[in-house]
Amino acid sequence: MRRDRFRSAPRPAPALALAMLAALIGLAGAAAALPPELEQTLARLPAPERARLQAQGARWDGWNDAQRREFAQRAAQWEQRPAGERGAARERYRAWQGLSAGDRAEVQAAAARYAALPPDRQQALRARFDALDGSERRGWLLGPQLGADYPALQPLLAQLPASQHAALLAALHGLSAPQRKELAVLVQRTPPQERARLRSELLAAPAASRGAWLQDALQR
Repeated sequence: MRRDRFRSAPRPAPALALAMLAALIGLAGAAAALPPELEQTLARLPAPERARLQAQGARWDGWNDAQRREFAQRAAQWEQRPAGERGAARERYRAWQGLSAGDRAEVQAAAARYAALPPDRQQALRARFDALDGSERRGWLLGPQLGADYPALQPLLAQLPASQHAALLAALHGLSAPQRKELAVLVQRTPPQERARLRSELLAAPAASRGAWLQDALQR
């Protein structure tokens, strides 16, 4: 294919473009070179995204024609969904990827229990969840442990710098449930303008001594 024809082709929708790129990686094989345009696109991606696409390409290479057609159909259906719905699904997927193995197992067990309930009971539980504040609903994306504590800890997580996100979640997971409740008391006692300082102090405390730091902060 001539380069000018490649560049003038209509630009595919984002999800389909990623699917096509992953498919080309797999079909090309480990020893074959990708077209220069795709090599450049792949090289500009962050390493985790590049590895994910290469893994998807390897999966595609192992599929038969029927599996590839089914995937292409699902990708087309995905692009037809409203943008807000796609964004929410991506957020849930990223949240799932960030959960620990224990949290995933707990969520899967809860999902199995929910599926076994009568339809009217399922609808009642769904209505209760939908009635929650939007922020509280999103808090459950943090998993069953932090999701339960999210309403009380939300002020600590509000306006959280991206650079502190992973570290703060790890710190919260490292606390016991009673310690998180004590931290919530401390958060509520701390004026809004002082919460960034409180968050920095929490992260600066060594993991092994965060319990002692918490007790000391509560007694100040």
